[in-house]
Amino acid sequence: MDFYNNLGLKTEKSTAKVFFNAPNNLLIEKSVQKGQGHLTKDGALRVVTGKHTGRSAQDKYVVKSASTENSIWWENALRPMSAEHFEKLKQKAIAYLNEDSRDVFITERSVGAEEKHNIGTRVVSTHPHHILFSNHMFRAPMGAMKENAFTILHVPEMIIDPSEFNVRAETVITTCFDTKVTIITGSLYAGEIKKSMFSIMNYVLPEKNVLPMHSGANRLPNQEVSVFFGLSGTGKTTLSTDEGTLLIGDDEHGLSDEGVFNFEGGCYAKTYKLSQETEPGIYRASTRFGSLLENVVMDEKTGAVDFFDKSIAENGRSSYPLAFIDSLEKSSKGNVPSHIFFLSADAFGVLPPVAKLTKEQAMFYFVLGYTAKLAGTEIGVTEPQAAFSPCFGAPFMLRHPSVYAKLLGHYLDKYNTNVWLINTGWTGGAFGTGERFPLSTTRKIIRAIQSNEMNNIDTTQEQTFGFHIPTQVGDIPQSVLHPEQSWANKADYEKKSKELAASFHNQMQKFGEFYTTNIKGAPLHKV
Repeated sequence: MDFYNNLGLKTEKSTAKVFFNAPNNLLIEKSVQKGQGHLTKDGALRVVTGKHTGRSAQDKYVVKSASTENSIWWENALRPMSAEHFEKLKQKAIAYLNEDSRDVFITERSVGAEEKHNIGTRVVSTHPHHILFSNHMFRAPMGAMKENAFTILHVPEMIIDPSEFNVRAETVITTCFDTKVTIITGSLYAGEIKKSMFSIMNYVLPEKNVLPMHSGANRLPNQEVSVFFGLSGTGKTTLSTDEGTLLIGDDEHGLSDEGVFNFEGGCYAKTYKLSQETEPGIYRASTRFGSLLENVVMDEKTGAVDFFDKSIAENGRSSYPLAFIDSLEKSSKGNVPSHIFFLSADAFGVLPPVAKLTKEQAMFYFVLGYTAKLAGTEIGVTEPQAAFSPCFGAPFMLRHPSVYAKLLGHYLDKYNTNVWLINTGWTGGAFGTGERFPLSTTRKIIRAIQSNEMNNIDTTQEQTFGFHIPTQVGDIPQSVLHPEQSWANKADYEKKSKELAASFHNQMQKFGEFYTTNIKGAPLHKV
């Protein structure tokens, strides 16, 4: 307990208790007793997070110091915080945690299945279900905590005066790399905990020549590994959790010369429209004792949940340990990938369902990180809009995208990995006119690629983006493989595809030298 005492935290109280590495069943019991969670009829713990049902992207801070001033990508909506304001906030959080009437829960975990890249993680929270979440999402410690360990002070209901700490709002997610402490206040959304450690790994690992990846990964029986890059809602978790493969992880990984390794010890799956038929593995893991459901509608009388009701939030989530997945790669590690998939949910309906990318295209589209916002998802969005998140995870990438792209290029050159663009979005027209690619079609494409039957298949190059589209993928119709054939009006397709291609150029021009260096990977159509 010396570490916590030195930090200023009380480890004993006269009226309340400090729970240290409490078992999950006790955390669930305490959450129910405190009225913070309720059990579903299947035994899962269900919680709601109030006004924050997703990440607070505008409230992320990093302490600006000599070590971070020139290495952080500040333009990436990262707000600088002074060391003085951070220390003041830390002392307020510690005083809040030390209040004699307040129960405190502490867990010691770690991040990273590869021991030489593993980082210890201490989480201190006022809420037992957030410790349950941390136990799921982080890994068991690899030995005693080392000097590189980080501590998360999680005080989601502590109220602050923003002007006192020179911050934008009462919600703050801030990290000091010099003291190795993260503070989270003003949000009950559990995802802030896991993404804080992901951001830390994304900052630390490139210095070790390790590429951190916002991706899922799975392994085939022949030991070949596939990696799935993608933003939220593109199918990253769904496609990496596929029958016939072993799941390495669904969201956060590292790539080194030793291979792929999962950062996490669990999954944090989206639950909207989750069903036994379409995603049996995730469904089974989410409907049992021990899993944590966040912002899922539940009948208070029967305990029945409705995954098709998004009245609380479309971003409903299920957190569970990897052990809840039947087909699991227990080491959470695998070989250097044979195939890398870039998943994009194109709501304009112009990208093909599959294209094999050249090295230059892979570099271009990795930094582009394209997907689309749908009409109705945000105030003022009345039609699909292109959305870009460099490296398919910009909110968590603390360094400039070129740092991660350079590492990707290094591994592509060294291991000759195949890279594929997969459109999990719309076909036959834009959102509202066309329809989304069936999951069965996307799975059929992925499985054909993983079987290596498409490694040397003939392709044709389409003339707007320059994509190389396979001439055949099993029994999938040509009208599906070539999107222009599925549109009723070919002129409308050509107009929309050229508009999207031009937007890709406009976005990438922001990256200056990287854009000009990788122009060979850009769409053929520019203006």
